[in-house]
Amino acid sequence: MTDTPDTSSDPHAPKEQNVNLFRKFLNGTEIDTRLLGMFGALALIWLGFHFYGLIFKGFGAMLTPRNLWNLSVQTSSIGIMATGMVLVIVTRNIDLSVGALVGVTGMTMGILQAEIFPQYIGLGHPMMWVITAICGISLGALIGTFHGWLIAYRDIPAFIVTLGGLLVWRGTAFLANNGKTISPLDDTFKLLGGGPYGTIGATGSWIVGLLACAVIIYMLYNGRRKRTVHGFAKRPMWGEFTVGGLSCGMIIGAVLLVNAYPWPKGIVKQYAAANNITVPEEGLFISHGFAIPVLILLTVGILMTILVNRTRFGRNVFAIGGNPEAAALAGINVKWMTLKIFALMGALAGLAGVVASARLNSATNALGLLDELYVIAAAVIGGTSLAGGVGTIYGAILGALVMQSLQSGMVLIGFDTSIQQIVVGSVLVFAVYLDNLYRKQAK
Repeated sequence: MTDTPDTSSDPHAPKEQNVNLFRKFLNGTEIDTRLLGMFGALALIWLGFHFYGLIFKGFGAMLTPRNLWNLSVQTSSIGIMATGMVLVIVTRNIDLSVGALVGVTGMTMGILQAEIFPQYIGLGHPMMWVITAICGISLGALIGTFHGWLIAYRDIPAFIVTLGGLLVWRGTAFLANNGKTISPLDDTFKLLGGGPYGTIGATGSWIVGLLACAVIIYMLYNGRRKRTVHGFAKRPMWGEFTVGGLSCGMIIGAVLLVNAYPWPKGIVKQYAAANNITVPEEGLFISHGFAIPVLILLTVGILMTILVNRTRFGRNVFAIGGNPEAAALAGINVKWMTLKIFALMGALAGLAGVVASARLNSATNALGLLDELYVIAAAVIGGTSLAGGVGTIYGAILGALVMQSLQSGMVLIGFDTSIQQIVVGSVLVFAVYLDNLYRKQAK
């Protein structure tokens, strides 16, 4: 009988045990380490700015329901475009024109609402917002298709085409209305940008949250059933419950957060007067709930995830990114795929133009300015490799939230715009550096 070695006095034993427990947790839950890292970075950013405000300003504004609600709305347009930028970068291309596309589509939609549509369908027509949004998204898709045609069928590098597009479409947006701002926009259209009326309220938010939890539980059950049918390795039950519990917990937490942010008192008084509601002495609490732009972002994220992971189109995108020559030899029409990817990117930029102009309730020449920087940074921070072939939709959305959190936090503590740009640029370079390290370790 051999003696069991005594590790109680070994200083390395607890550390190794903790490492093994952490690895067991990752293996059992199958959580992506990059995803975990992004959540950790987001927590550090939020806590850092909040406690900085507490210590030096006397008030921490970062982790308040009001700021986090506004942060979610501000992230929407960048997140929408970041989901498309993932496909562009995965195929070893780049699109520098997305910010200019937001500007030109936003200005076009403003002109349509202010000058053209009122002559034909009347001012305040109930379908004006629908027609306007369709026109903006279609214009973005058309411009993206043109870019894709130049890149794929005329062999002009994507960097040059989209850099030229940045200048051309930004100038076009200025010339379209001689540099003037168009405001206000259609009352229904501006609801797509959020605001007190551009939300679904407390009840609607609970319905959305509970439906999302039900979908997550069904997906976990269905995934386990399919693994059993095909004989694949299954997650342990504690791993399934952990993933489901964490996911549903975050959703319920988000619902509680958005419902904790009330309408401003002035808006409440206007609403009560218009609907003959008596306001009690202690005031009337009306929750914002989820903003419509956030729901648009989540819908885009779900659809893009299905497109990438469940369709032939998505498999072809990653095949091209992994090895374009091998993909072409395998029968994939690389040129046609490239055109479709840029058309999709243009359509998403048009949708982001809808959200951004509706949020501002105006079409300005500054709309979408420097958005290309934040979109590319969001995709890269979210784990999309500039070398191609690697990227996730949820990672890009989280990357957009990280970028917007940085910007929002720096605004709250009073950093100058120039310092904000320095920080954002440094974060982008650091993210690419980490991506290179990750790929080297993977090899």
